Amino acid sequence: MNPKPGVVPKRRPAKAPNTARAAADAASPRAAGGVSVDRTQIAARDVELARFAKALGHPARAAIVRFLAECGDCVCGDIVSRLPLAQATVSQHLKVLRDAGLIRGSIDPPRVCYCVDPEVLKRAKALMSGL
Repeated sequence: MNPKPGVVPKRRPAKAPNTARAAADAASPRAAGGVSVDRTQIAARDVELARFAKALGHPARAAIVRFLAECGDCVCGDIVSRLPLAQATVSQHLKVLRDAGLIRGSIDPPRVCYCVDPEVLKRAKALMSGL
C-alpha cells in the first residue's frame, strides 16, 4: 500500500531477542558441564519459593509470621496490638499469609485464631536457604 504524499509511514519496532531464555540455557547445569536436573522440578520448586517470597515480601507480614512463630500457640487478636496498623490492614496481611499456606486460621466466634503452620514454614526456610 502506498502512503499518502507527505506522510511518513510508521515503523514497527524491531523484536527484541529472547535474552532471558538464552541466559537460562547458558546458566543450566548441563551448559556448565554439571549434572542434568529435571526442569519440571526446578520450576515447581521455584514457583513454591516465589509464592512464599511474595507472601513475606511486606515487612508487616514478616513481623506477623515471626510473632506467630515465637508464640508457638494460636493467637486470637493479639496481632493487631503488636503492629502499628489498622485492624483491616492486619486482616488483609493475614489473608495473604493464609493464602500462601504459611499460617492457619481457626474460627472461634467472634474471632479467628491464627498460628504458623510449622511444616510449611520449615519448607519455606529450606527453599530460601537453597538460593
